[in-house]
Amino acid sequence: MMRHSKLQKQVLSLYKQFLKAGKEKPGFLPRVQGEFRNNAKIPKTDIMHIEYLVRRGQRQLEQLKDSHTKQMGCFIKSRSDRDK
Repeated sequence: MMRHSKLQKQVLSLYKQFLKAGKEKPGFLPRVQGEFRNNAKIPKTDIMHIEYLVRRGQRQLEQLKDSHTKQMGCFIKSRSDRDK
């Protein structure tokens, strides 16, 4: 059986924490799962990008744990913005 690297352990721990925090708030779990699935496609050799995403995820987790958080927003570029 393969052992996980320290970074892989951090990602798995972060995922578990998100799942636990997301149970309390309706609609969060599918978003969390989808985000982790999309980022699972990042090559394991792209360590800088993965570390950046872990730090960003930790900040988002703190926001999610806040009792005042009711919904999750996201910024999406419109088609007209992408064409520029």
